[in-house]
Amino acid sequence: MKVLVTGTEGYLGCLVAAELIRDGHDVTGVDTGFYAQGWLYNGVDLGAKTLRKDIRNLTVEDVRGHDAIVHMAELSNDPLGALIPNVTYDVNHKGSVKLAELAKQAGVPRFVYMSSCSVYGVADGVVDEQSQVNPQTAYAECKAMVERDVLPMGDDNFSPTFMRNATAYGASPRMRFDIVLNNLSGLAYTTKRIAMTSDGTPWRPLVHALDIAKSIRCAITAPREAVHQQIFNVGKTEHNWRVREIAEIVGAAFPGCEVTFGDNAGDNRSYKVNFDKIATQLPGYASEWDAERGAQQLAEVFTTIDLDEATFTGRGHTRLKQLEHLMRTKQIDDQMFWTKPAGSIL
Repeated sequence: MKVLVTGTEGYLGCLVAAELIRDGHDVTGVDTGFYAQGWLYNGVDLGAKTLRKDIRNLTVEDVRGHDAIVHMAELSNDPLGALIPNVTYDVNHKGSVKLAELAKQAGVPRFVYMSSCSVYGVADGVVDEQSQVNPQTAYAECKAMVERDVLPMGDDNFSPTFMRNATAYGASPRMRFDIVLNNLSGLAYTTKRIAMTSDGTPWRPLVHALDIAKSIRCAITAPREAVHQQIFNVGKTEHNWRVREIAEIVGAAFPGCEVTFGDNAGDNRSYKVNFDKIATQLPGYASEWDAERGAQQLAEVFTTIDLDEATFTGRGHTRLKQLEHLMRTKQIDDQMFWTKPAGSIL
């Protein structure tokens, strides 16, 4: 298949592209290049030819001729959404819907959208794909809005599929340290201490980055009737953990790490997710990783590269810090567009 993947230079995108190429697909990437400096280690043996372009500037000709689009490129995480909510809506909602419209216009039969379990926000009990969404942030609201607007676009020639990922973790050359298990692992290695200010009671479902990649590999090749206008929670039902449990799992993977907790409730977002649908209805999918194995993987990577605190806390691996730097230095404008064309001399 000819597959267009947006966000190929991101934390998940570089892994997804490599896995799809390994499966024999002809992969073209799209990426803005915001995180080009965020390379932690040499861990991907295959890379996609990548178009340096903002998704808002893509045209029908850019997407024409592909058999599937995997859309991952958005402004990531809640702190960034709080910093620039209007631009987050412009990119993550309007930009994503526009891309789906271009795909349909160009005759691309499959559109796989990377959504998030964060759309559940705060929930009592265990939620599944039929549950009411309750997004608490601009980032999560945009995910829910894209699902709402793109799902009805499906017809006999256009099949959108929505993958609600649990919170990702695990090693990637384009590492992110602003997601919970990765962040705690970085603290454990560089400081030998995880000192949480909260009591760690909120629930979080976790899924390894390579299990997310596997879900995409399955989604683009599954029979059309299995994925047409379908929403899948991506993860495993047994992999819902309280945040304090995640901290304890990480602490155990890093010898000598001290783990402590505070008294306040902290983040109000708490949800447990059921993942039975993807396990039973997406052919070929099964989660292969768990938090213990993922934390051990990170411990091995950090030991190999001798991760230092400056790298861990630097902007190269934290989305908010990197974009604040690009805005402060006026390399990107207040609408998140590059101020100089690609290839120009500053």
